[in-house]
Amino acid sequence: MQLEPLGDRLLVKVIEEESRTASGIILPETAKEKPQRGEVIALGDVDEEDFPVQVGDHVLYAKYSGTEIRIDGVDYLILDVNDVLARIKD
Repeated sequence: MQLEPLGDRLLVKVIEEESRTASGIILPETAKEKPQRGEVIALGDVDEEDFPVQVGDHVLYAKYSGTEIRIDGVDYLILDVNDVLARIKD
């Protein structure tokens, strides 16, 4: 299935945080934080120059924003471009 966001929205693949603490303790699902990082997979149908991010960028987004969807076992979010807080540069 191919998903194309509309308007000023973008499709972000959720990057799961490490489920182990620095000391090696494995965290259960109930103790994990909601992910806030992702990789931009697709942009909406407006001019790409209007978007502050591009496909392939890693971004930080607001914790409880967007619409969660799952396609073929992979978690994605459809976010409004205003929900993106920062671009992550490694």
